[in-house]
Amino acid sequence: MFGIGGGELLFIIFIALMLFGTDKIPLIARNLGKGMAQLKNATNDIKSEIKKSAEANGLDTSFRDLTSSFNEEIDSIKGSVDSNLSNPIDKIKQDIEDATGPIKRQM
Repeated sequence: MFGIGGGELLFIIFIALMLFGTDKIPLIARNLGKGMAQLKNATNDIKSEIKKSAEANGLDTSFRDLTSSFNEEIDSIKGSVDSNLSNPIDKIKQDIEDATGPIKRQM
């Protein structure tokens, strides 16, 4: 958690207790929680507005088309690499099996 160890966290809690007292800590934590919730809601609102704007301008479909074409290219490259490598690998496996066949039988 943020690169803070257990001992360091306890020290921070101790300092917070010394500065604010036991009666103020729950209030501070509650306010921090509310602030984090408001920040999360604000970022979600911004994301939804950006998404709506992109859909209204037709950018959403162009991004989908672009990513789908990238995915198709990647899949075709993977397929060609797999097919090019599978034949030599299978041949090497067979050669190893042929070479070690009599040795395996002797054991």
